Amino acid sequence: MSALSTNPALQVSYERRLSRVTNYLHAHLDEDLDLNKLADIACMSPYHWHRIYRAIHGESVVATVKRLRLQRAATLLARSDMTIDKIAEFSGYPNLQSFTRIFASVYGQPPARYRKEGSHQQIPLPDELSADLHFPVSITSIAPVQLLSIDNTGSYMSISKTFDILNGCAASRQLFREDTRWFGIYYDDAMTVDEDKLRSKACISAPQPLPEQALQEPLSLTELRGGKYAVLTYKGPYSDMQPVYRWFFGVWLPASGEEIDDAPPFEEYLNNPRDAAPADLLTNIYMPLR
Repeated sequence: MSALSTNPALQVSYERRLSRVTNYLHAHLDEDLDLNKLADIACMSPYHWHRIYRAIHGESVVATVKRLRLQRAATLLARSDMTIDKIAEFSGYPNLQSFTRIFASVYGQPPARYRKEGSHQQIPLPDELSADLHFPVSITSIAPVQLLSIDNTGSYMSISKTFDILNGCAASRQLFREDTRWFGIYYDDAMTVDEDKLRSKACISAPQPLPEQALQEPLSLTELRGGKYAVLTYKGPYSDMQPVYRWFFGVWLPASGEEIDDAPPFEEYLNNPRDAAPADLLTNIYMPLR
């Protein structure tokens, strides 16, 4: 790691090469994993590139692919009518049995049961929302927060790729601290803006003092608005959060007596999907208030 920090040109080269691997993985999740091909994409020795990947990303490339495939599969199960065998094939699994076994080991339910009984099914549609439904919400004031960010355009679920690139850059530039925080800022309503035009940012809290190399591309500085917020704490898979937003904005806000402010909502991720099971992921959703 010291060689990367003392040689900026080499540091940028490693980041760019591993970013190519990240982009390729996200675009080819349904294909067999070929480590030699990934080494070629990274322009690194096939004997060593995966060690560099693991050191920077904190997980093996095999673990990355498994995590991404299952996240996408959970989203398809929750939000589409695609058959389970097609989802298994689309996710790169050789047969339905292996997909079912691996999905159940991570999500705690086989795919068919998850589709019928998963946490996304526990929240009714807007016209069926009841007063009995509840998520913990608090109101707080925060100071402005300086962030290092990378822009993301397209499906909000695709921001996971941008976070992988962000984490790789932050690791190679030694920007992580014990108090580092992770945020996602979401500028558009996914129900009204075309998916390919959705704007978001993947962010981490900026270390202070800010190292010189921190603002080299693709990182830029973004400031979270300080002030009053309603904060909803959600526990569960990221793929199930859309109806949580419906409840937060469609039920809690009108009944709260509060007035929303002209600023984007954002999410803070309190634990890591590389370490926590999907059902145990914790997210704070911040709604700006006047």
